[in-house]
Amino acid sequence: MTGKPTGSHKEFFIQGMTQSGKEFRPSDWADRLCGVMARFVPDEDADGASHLQYSPYVRPIVVGGLRCVVVDERLNDIEPMAYNFLLNFARDNDLVAVAACSLPDPPKKN
Repeated sequence: MTGKPTGSHKEFFIQGMTQSGKEFRPSDWADRLCGVMARFVPDEDADGASHLQYSPYVRPIVVGGLRCVVVDERLNDIEPMAYNFLLNFARDNDLVAVAACSLPDPPKKN
């Protein structure tokens, strides 16, 4: 699916694969895209240094070996221009965008 995902899902995934099935390059595209939406936050434990923190609404993920970006649709309510930027990025690069939801990691066994 290209363009705005449909359905009642609260997230969608931009997959690192074009509509024709080719892997999207560069390999760090998801980190770069999420970096555009990230912010610098102070690190109180590091003498005032800052670190990059991904937005809770846009984060990179790997699913079955495929790099993806998970976009929380609440971003559209908070910052429609950023949301539309992500949709346009997927469309302009012919990337697959699918309505889905991410699941939390299972608890680690000791």
